[in-house]
Amino acid sequence: MPRVWDVPVRDSTRVRDARVAAESAAALAGLDERRTAAAALVATELATNLLKHAEGGQVLIEVVAPPAPREGGAESRVMQIAAIDHGPGIADMPAALRDGFSTTGSLGAGLGTCQRLADDFALHSTPGRGTVAVARVGTTPRGGGSAGPDVVSGGLGPADGTAVPGVPAWSGGGAFADGWWPGATARAGDAPAGAVACGTLTGHATVPGGASGFSLRAGSVPGDSGGLWDGPGPRQVSGAPGRAARPGPSGDRPAPVLGVRAGGVNIPYGGAEYSGDAWAWVRSGDRLTLMLADGLGHGPEAARASSAAVTALHRWAHLSPAESLRRLHDALKGTRGAAVALAQLDVGAGRLRFAGIGNVGARLRTDGTWRPLLSRPGIVGVHRPATLREEEADWAADRLLVLHTDGLPSRWTPPSDAGLPAADPAVTAAVAIRDASSPARPVRDDTAVAVLTPTPPEHP
Repeated sequence: MPRVWDVPVRDSTRVRDARVAAESAAALAGLDERRTAAAALVATELATNLLKHAEGGQVLIEVVAPPAPREGGAESRVMQIAAIDHGPGIADMPAALRDGFSTTGSLGAGLGTCQRLADDFALHSTPGRGTVAVARVGTTPRGGGSAGPDVVSGGLGPADGTAVPGVPAWSGGGAFADGWWPGATARAGDAPAGAVACGTLTGHATVPGGASGFSLRAGSVPGDSGGLWDGPGPRQVSGAPGRAARPGPSGDRPAPVLGVRAGGVNIPYGGAEYSGDAWAWVRSGDRLTLMLADGLGHGPEAARASSAAVTALHRWAHLSPAESLRRLHDALKGTRGAAVALAQLDVGAGRLRFAGIGNVGARLRTDGTWRPLLSRPGIVGVHRPATLREEEADWAADRLLVLHTDGLPSRWTPPSDAGLPAADPAVTAAVAIRDASSPARPVRDDTAVAVLTPTPPEHP
């Protein structure tokens, strides 16, 4: 069931609660002692920052699928820590990520520490509206388990591609951890031009005269989904003439599909242990399916229904959304039932197919405007409509898909920050929840948001 640790950080006593929650989640994710310590320190630093700079906020900790799934149902799991606040925002993001920078007289090691320890680290801030930070820690540290990060000198920094003093360069971590780089752990000299990971920034910062929202991302290659090439032979890396990724040896796990990522954030109602909402992300060949399920009601029984949908989806990743919903209906009989939405991307054809039953919302961003994708009335496992309609749309570099449960207000609108289409999808999900709520008006139900997004464009 979707266990979520929701820690409101309003005073210093809750910092310890965030650390303890991180240790519990690390045990659930199967992290060893070293990775557990890293996760606990990241949670501690993010919670401390909420108090220092935003007068409090919220830390959400859960075990999730990585942003890019592999073939079949056997998928590694990572621990995700999200810190959300409604504070003043961060005026100078690159400076805030450097060790020694502080606006409160502290040592200024918080965000820099998080970057180094996490496999993925992403930060988004909008002046006057608040900040979101998302960190992921998996079973294998950056560099494939070495004592410390493998640092490649000359990493790229902000939008102009210059190095950031005091910020480590690309380290072979993030999406490349645990053998995601074909063949072996990345080594010095293997990094594609423009590649950045935890400890280096991509070019999504606000520039003078630019949009008010901005984000910086770490842990993936701009223009990639965290994977490289599924076809035979080496793939040429854009921006690095004459250099190619090494093909993996026979028997290596397939690399994630190029060009698309997914992520989400889940908040249980009233600080409950389990959320009745659940999202899942599976792959079969060129088909990648994102599901969001909302179990009827709250609590463990609702969570059992949505968890049954997640388990069943892995068996039918090769089916169309409509056919999957038919199978899910049978699988959820005997549970409370759930509202379920399925979005399936055929990356080879560049087509997105959608089908849903119940009140899970879906919005697709196309050419700068948001289009709703409609579900049929009903409850999966209880009452299935006689016919299921699938909607189809082209998928391109500017597309962004947001699925959300009814915990968001009925007049909710997707976030409009200019930097979000290129942001980590879990960051986009967290920003959507942050902007739809406030400290005085928390979410009114189990609330989950799942996001499907292309990878950001290649760094210039």
